[in-house]
Amino acid sequence: MISIIDYDAGNIKSVEKAIQFLGEDVRITRDKNEILEADRVIMPGVGAFGLAMEKLRSYGLEDVIHQYVSTGKPFLGICLGLQLLFDESEESPGVKGLGLIKGKITKIPTEYKADNGNIMTQKVPQIGWNSIEINSSSRLFKGISDGSYVYFVHSYYLTADNPDEVAAKTYYGTEIHAAVEKDNIFATQFHPEKSSDVGLKILKNFISL
Repeated sequence: MISIIDYDAGNIKSVEKAIQFLGEDVRITRDKNEILEADRVIMPGVGAFGLAMEKLRSYGLEDVIHQYVSTGKPFLGICLGLQLLFDESEESPGVKGLGLIKGKITKIPTEYKADNGNIMTQKVPQIGWNSIEINSSSRLFKGISDGSYVYFVHSYYLTADNPDEVAAKTYYGTEIHAAVEKDNIFATQFHPEKSSDVGLKILKNFISL
């Protein structure tokens, strides 16, 4: 059984459909026992960091997530679900995140310096396909070609403290840590459920862990 955590953060049904397409039994839930008894747990999400943490706490899910992670069973965060795994975000100053991984969540720059020295502007949020550089030791990206394209929708990005925990990175005016792995915790800034065959392969790899 795979549990998808429901904390009113959206982007849940598309993840559910992707998991069902892969032939797995999946349940959207905020029930403590269902989450703790699941073989795998996924925390998707879109929206604001502060509001999402408020929702997790109001539903009593913060402690449940920590309890589940402590079991050693695989846990996957997607998009906002990645950002919530960290201590805080520039988006919501003073709001404490889950604190399961160390790193910084900051706003994507609207300007950057190109290789020729010119100052370039770019749209924020980043919306669309971008290629990723994959860490060859990553379990989540096993069998996926370096340079594969995945689908992003985000205004804030991760810089992980520990480079060994970076499973994939991309560039959008700055280096973005697009996926991380720490023990049984996995997370992607992009949306695997919207990333065609590559995304399905990532989800299948997670299911197979």
